[in-house]
Amino acid sequence: MCGLAGCVAPRHVDEALLRRLTDALAHRGPDAEGFYVSPDRRVGLGHRRLSIIDLATGQQPTSNEDGTVWVILNGEIYNFLALRIDLERRGHRFATTSDTEVIVHGYEEWGDDCVTRLNGMFAFAVYDQRAERLLLARDRFGKKPLHYTSVGDEFVFASEIKSLLAHPRVSRALDLPALSRYLAYEYVPSPHSIFSGITKLPPAHRLTYDLRTRELRVSRYWDLEFYPDQSRDERPAAGELRRRLREAVRCRLMSDVPLGVFLSGGVDSSAVVALMAELMPPREIKTFTIAFREKSFDESAHARRVARLFGTDHHEQQFDMGAMLAALPDVIGFLDEPFADASLLPTYLLSRFARTGVTVALGGDGGDEMFAGYPTFAASRYARWYERAPAPVRAAVQRFADSLPVSTRNFSFDFKLRQFLKGIPHPEPRRTQVWLGSFEPAELDGLLSEEVKGQLQGFDPLGDLDWLSATPAVAAGDWLAGLIYQYTATYLTDDILVKVDRASMACSLEVRAPLLDYTLAEFLAGLPSSFKLRRGAGKHLLKRAFVGTLPADLLHRPKKGFGIPIAEWLKHDLSPLARDTLAVERIRKQGLFNPQRVQTLLQEHQAGRRNHRKQLWTLLVFELWAERFGL
Repeated sequence: MCGLAGCVAPRHVDEALLRRLTDALAHRGPDAEGFYVSPDRRVGLGHRRLSIIDLATGQQPTSNEDGTVWVILNGEIYNFLALRIDLERRGHRFATTSDTEVIVHGYEEWGDDCVTRLNGMFAFAVYDQRAERLLLARDRFGKKPLHYTSVGDEFVFASEIKSLLAHPRVSRALDLPALSRYLAYEYVPSPHSIFSGITKLPPAHRLTYDLRTRELRVSRYWDLEFYPDQSRDERPAAGELRRRLREAVRCRLMSDVPLGVFLSGGVDSSAVVALMAELMPPREIKTFTIAFREKSFDESAHARRVARLFGTDHHEQQFDMGAMLAALPDVIGFLDEPFADASLLPTYLLSRFARTGVTVALGGDGGDEMFAGYPTFAASRYARWYERAPAPVRAAVQRFADSLPVSTRNFSFDFKLRQFLKGIPHPEPRRTQVWLGSFEPAELDGLLSEEVKGQLQGFDPLGDLDWLSATPAVAAGDWLAGLIYQYTATYLTDDILVKVDRASMACSLEVRAPLLDYTLAEFLAGLPSSFKLRRGAGKHLLKRAFVGTLPADLLHRPKKGFGIPIAEWLKHDLSPLARDTLAVERIRKQGLFNPQRVQTLLQEHQAGRRNHRKQLWTLLVFELWAERFGL
């Protein structure tokens, strides 16, 4: 895994600036650095390397035989050996054994369509010296990031925003619509960023930049299409799923450095460990788990059980509130944008712990999205029934929810019921985002300052989702397929994968996701939705594929999630920080939020009258982030 940066200037690239842009990414690639400046000095490429494959000759930037095509890559190309064989048969000569070089020769052979032949996680830039053009691209799900901006007559791009901000002419002005989006989603969805003028290249997209005309074009090269074959038989489909997932795991085991796996004890990561145990000696598999003292959040016992079952070399570390608070400045420090998914903290601690033993780790990310594993998938079905209930019944349910005492336990019944009812007035696909996010649009009206509301002029942050109501799956009447598509296009790419990338890269750790192999995803998209969600339980086919391999009670235990007890901490250990950071005068001076509303949220939560953990954590993270960036 690596970091990349580049710039195009009308006359000549400032090489000292190029180095500063690249140095800002040193955490992503601590092992080596490399630079390329074109003969006419108008294009510069910078690279920081985390050495994984071809430790001896895999330095970047990499070129073709005559030095007219250059590439920098962040990520891994899992099918590079097959591509190399094909390209060598077509007459291309390779100078290294790295996966990066197949992009250079693939571009020579297939042009911009070379990206469609890659199976991996990647963000890359190709400079074609003869054509005087750049090609940038991201992998299909967006596992690896890429940002860009134009500064006057310069074009600049990088793996992370902090690299772009090292350019003295890149503005740090806050983008108010992006702030509104952050408050609603708990992250800033692509292609937007929190800074005006900085854009994210969306997943499964490529960008071309013509140096002669300064024309920039962005286009999609892949989409996950749902055309389920209702005639498929479940039993052979389960067998094929297991074979495909095994192959996805196998190709992600390639590494010239120590490799391990994140093990939570859930179905997804346990399935990955089970397949790894078929492909390599179990004692060579290093499994990593973190434990919490708060039992409603702790899954370490399940992870230990799976590790014993397969005989892995298991490593576990327990963290408490003190460790979390100690890590908070580090986490805020590596965030380029405010990001309010609280599981970022344990993901960072897990990555830091795993990095003590390995450089690469496999994980179970993607299983909840591809197999309808989140509780919100079942909630969407229940919502359809609830909407048809008589008004007196709905009113009685609301009164019952209002009467429940507030609990701070993980996924407590009162929290789930109140959150469910909060989303009911909204149509899909907005409803799902209300369940997942912090502030719904009506709440923003009371939260934002009058000045900010005046500038936003009624901006609706959930309007970005409306196109999802007309996807082919939804049009065909398959609501679950439409919802899975929504998750993969939004929450997965802009929350889950951002979280894993930033947390792991802060520790110089590469994390691979076999459940997000795009060929596996295409196979799953062709299966009936009933293979995924059945009788209110998700991951039906995945669980069937591992019957007899994983214990039955593990396959069917309720999902817990990778959370931390933020609600309780905000009432106790985090209370001093929250009170200071969200103080009336501080909020008033900043001018973005209504200080009285912020205080009401804090007081109601700390008094135990309401559970505002999501809203308060979202505000707290933003304020800590804004302080770091001097906003």
